[in-house]
Amino acid sequence: MNTSTATAALTVRDPWALVPSLGNLDAYITAANRVPLLTHEEEIAYATRLRASGDLEAAGKLVLSHLRLVVSISRKYLGYGLPHGDLIQEGNVGLMKAVKRFDPDQGVRLVSYAMHWIKAEIHEYILKNWRMVKVATTKAQRKLFFNLRSMKQSLKDDALDVDTHRNTLTQGEVDTLARTLNVKREEVLEMETRLSGGDVALEPQTDDSEDASFAPIAYLADEASEPTRVLEARNRDWLAGDGIALALDALDARSRRIVEERWLKVNDDSSGGMTLHDLAAEYGVSAERIRQIEVAAMKKMRKALAENV
Repeated sequence: MNTSTATAALTVRDPWALVPSLGNLDAYITAANRVPLLTHEEEIAYATRLRASGDLEAAGKLVLSHLRLVVSISRKYLGYGLPHGDLIQEGNVGLMKAVKRFDPDQGVRLVSYAMHWIKAEIHEYILKNWRMVKVATTKAQRKLFFNLRSMKQSLKDDALDVDTHRNTLTQGEVDTLARTLNVKREEVLEMETRLSGGDVALEPQTDDSEDASFAPIAYLADEASEPTRVLEARNRDWLAGDGIALALDALDARSRRIVEERWLKVNDDSSGGMTLHDLAAEYGVSAERIRQIEVAAMKKMRKALAENV
């Protein structure tokens, strides 16, 4: 068997071997385009096997024979600046979802059914990753997002006196787009603003300390006025004053004196208050008993503070 015959045999018997798991993108696309297409009868047979018994080999045949479709669709979304490989990967996820849900009895070819699922996954990926701030949330905004660029270009091509360097829309163009896409003209203007705005890196792009000091992240936040820090500082001040007084009021006289001597009293020599043994000698009990009273008192104080914070 010569090389071409062996390759042809491999193509028919084992299409999985034609799509490498590793390698560059061009090699993947070339391999995907080499996978043979299925006839209508073969497609129905594999889809029936998959639905009846969950045959993974049949699912693989259906997926592999449509990889070129994903490659073709993904090329239409290269204008968003996202990696082609990532677009293909997301499209493949949509293809697998389509294969899983495909019903061969509906009389529709898988290629037609899968296009919706492939585009849906690619759209979702673009909306999540094209910008840090999502540019489209509602169904109408998504439609506007994916059609605004192409429709803008179409409007400019149709206008004979258009300034080729003009990026903004005229009032007439805004009205036309809003009417065609069935959205409000304000939404067209807002989306146009979002799409025309550039991305700014918050973090410094180099390790240079001087560049880092001028990065947006360095001056976007005012630490002193940040709400969380303000609340934390306010809570600390309250705990150090009124909070401690409130917690001490929940104790009996002996427990309060033990806590004050052990934790709150500072002598002139900064040595602190009385020790466990000093308090034990004063109250005529063991040092362990003083420690138990202290632990119980601290627990009661924490409870009092939790109820009033």
